[in-house]
Amino acid sequence: MMAEAAVGPQPAEGQQPAGAELAGAGGPLAGRHAIVTGSSRGIGRAIALRLAADGARVIVNYRADRAAADEVVARIVRAGGQARAVRADLGVPADVDDLFAAAADAFGPLDILVNNAGVVLSGATGEVTLAQIDRVLAVNVRGSFLAMRHAARCLRDGGRVVNISTGYTRNPNPLVGVYTGSKTAVEEIGRSMAKELGHRGITVNAVLPGLVETDGVTDTDRARFAEVAAMTPAGRNGQPDDIADVVAFLVSDAARWVTGQTIAATGGLSF
Repeated sequence: MMAEAAVGPQPAEGQQPAGAELAGAGGPLAGRHAIVTGSSRGIGRAIALRLAADGARVIVNYRADRAAADEVVARIVRAGGQARAVRADLGVPADVDDLFAAAADAFGPLDILVNNAGVVLSGATGEVTLAQIDRVLAVNVRGSFLAMRHAARCLRDGGRVVNISTGYTRNPNPLVGVYTGSKTAVEEIGRSMAKELGHRGITVNAVLPGLVETDGVTDTDRARFAEVAAMTPAGRNGQPDDIADVVAFLVSDAARWVTGQTIAATGGLSF
């Protein structure tokens, strides 16, 4: 695991962290510290940018695309915020340990964990390989659990955990059984954690996106996306910012009475 250099204005000795006075100063997350896993692209990127805009100091986690992570950090810094890009493969337990250590070194005690990193697997039940199953479970279940275990140990009172799940857990589809099962497991772990940590004011919730148009959408996906958009009351597919806005609410003080819940962010499409 390799942590990149911190970027953004740093506080002088004895001063309050600069995140409280910079981008989002006076915002709902001013002075708080967030880790967003898998945040170099797509939904995770949008979440990292939104939390930074609300005043949080953000750890931008990536596995392979350092350039994309650096771009997210640079955008936060240009807006006057603080962020650090940290490489960690959530499927490797030692990397998860190093991620949280790097976050603590960068910005101190943790306030927010967004478990967004995940591996999507599509394949017929009879054709999925053992290696594919192992990778999905290692990242989506074990990696998410290890991140939540760290959060249970280091979150400050009043902290927030948000797990990004999938609408498939409410509407099972062919070919995605392993992926759906992995996300169902994370939802249940989160519900249990919510009951364990509620006495500390820590909330744990899950967000279930519908189809979201990201840079990973291929031409082959377009027809399916058009079909779903036609069935959605909002008349369109989701955008990464739609999900980021829901997460921003859940990690704010306004959501202090919401915990142990799974929130469908689907534009009204029923699951």
